Amino acid sequence: MDPSVMTAAVAAAALVVRVAVLEWRTPGSGRREWAFARDGKAVGAGIVAALLLGAGGWPVAGDGALAWALLTGVLVAYLAHRRPPQDPGPQD
Repeated sequence: MDPSVMTAAVAAAALVVRVAVLEWRTPGSGRREWAFARDGKAVGAGIVAALLLGAGGWPVAGDGALAWALLTGVLVAYLAHRRPPQDPGPQD
């Protein structure tokens, strides 16, 4: 196994452990942390990022690029879900 694939797997495992610890400390927080998986716009942004990185990195790095592209897609979806609320405009 390529060492970069193992590094991506360890990073993903660390994120899962983080959510598990949050859930242990505050029940229900795990569901809030994984809510991005049900947000269509966030998932779409993650898929686009993963496809672009995977397509660009595959010829250069092979399997390692796909593992990192997948991890990056998940992180992009997570961040896209946490976007700030839209400004409702001036209140009359």
